Amino acid sequence: MRIIDLRGRKLSRAELLAAMPRAAMGTSEATDLVRPILEDVKERGAASLRDFEEKFDHVRPTHLRVPVEEFDKALAALDPEVRSAIEESVRRARAVAANQVPKDFHTDLAPGARVAERWIPIQRVGLYVPGGKAVYPSSVIMNVVPAQAAGVESLAIATPPARDDAEGLPNRTILATCAILGVHEVYAVGGAQAIAMFAYGAKGSEPQDGDVLCDPVDKITGPGNIFVATAKSLVSGFVGIDAVAGPTEIGIIADSTADPSLVAADLIGQAEHDELAGSVLFTDSEEIADKVQESLAYRVPRTEHAERVHTSLSGRQSAIVLTDGLDQSIDAANAYAAEHLEIQTADADAVVKRIKNAGAIFRGPYSPVPLGDYMSGSNHVLPTGGTARFAAGLGVHTFMKPVEVIEYDEEGLKALAARINAFAVSEDLPAHGECVLSRFVRDPYDKSTLREQEKEAGLL
Repeated sequence: MRIIDLRGRKLSRAELLAAMPRAAMGTSEATDLVRPILEDVKERGAASLRDFEEKFDHVRPTHLRVPVEEFDKALAALDPEVRSAIEESVRRARAVAANQVPKDFHTDLAPGARVAERWIPIQRVGLYVPGGKAVYPSSVIMNVVPAQAAGVESLAIATPPARDDAEGLPNRTILATCAILGVHEVYAVGGAQAIAMFAYGAKGSEPQDGDVLCDPVDKITGPGNIFVATAKSLVSGFVGIDAVAGPTEIGIIADSTADPSLVAADLIGQAEHDELAGSVLFTDSEEIADKVQESLAYRVPRTEHAERVHTSLSGRQSAIVLTDGLDQSIDAANAYAAEHLEIQTADADAVVKRIKNAGAIFRGPYSPVPLGDYMSGSNHVLPTGGTARFAAGLGVHTFMKPVEVIEYDEEGLKALAARINAFAVSEDLPAHGECVLSRFVRDPYDKSTLREQEKEAGLL
């Protein structure tokens, strides 16, 4: 891994942000490829989806919407140990999600004057579960559980068909996970075409699809590759999205007390995802940095996806950042704003309290990132690319919207009527004031007598 040496340098905030390792993203090229896909799916519906699945996933699904009987088949065939792990993951995720549900509240400001806030579930959501280099039943859990806890009425999942499946069905473990969660609207559709289907809906072009294959959704969530991310960006505004996700990443703050072999293992674990995955170590110990490099040299050639890991760790998005001390390590980590941030220091609690920017924080040597990926109860759909400086990970709140309810009676409005009118006139919006005054005075348009009318009505 390359070294970024911050020691002896006093960097401004802008310089510190610029010094952080990031993957280069060819978003303009992706946009040029994705936009025609969106338009074609919008125009041709199911026929377009089948064509793109054949082109990109090299399989033409017999059924774009997975038949209901396939879920029970997949569940029956699921390895018992894997089923147990999935069910435990669901149980823990549901326990956390139940506590995330926001509470309605109201504020009484004066007699007859109340403002309340209701949290309303989004009506229909589309959940994207990626395929590609790995299979992600865990992403099914991370999307579905908070949506169900939020009270979303209608859930649809899109995930690529398995290339080795003769009928073009999705991975059977993903289907089994859907069965465990009670979700049966699942589409064997991946990539940008899935995002288009969710955004615009899709009519069926063949008898088994009926008149409508998929109704449009109100919000799309879930991670994906650059084409999925670009598609989500392009439809954003027409529908809601959770975020535009980039390559996955880990940051680790380690001091001299850290175990370099564990640090190396965790850097490799994240690098396994993708050649563009970022693995960054922040340390004030040159000795730890050297030992981590030695451990990587031993471990990388021996891991299953050694070539992918090597490409990731040697890329511009990965580095060991050497600092003058723990304070600078924390400052650099906050500038990096990692999707996943591990704390492996002597006083981890003190460091956790000083972290301002991270998608999720993993405290101590026994809280590695894969714990959060699968079974900690937390959510693994997290902000990437430094967006943790202003964004949060997926949760129950993602699937709800706060709506204020204004509850004023005659007495409550009357106490403010004259002030509202004065405010409105100052903004050159007199009809706003007249709207309020009409409830209390004879003729708000008669400016010559308005003052007297306000006094008569008890507004002044």
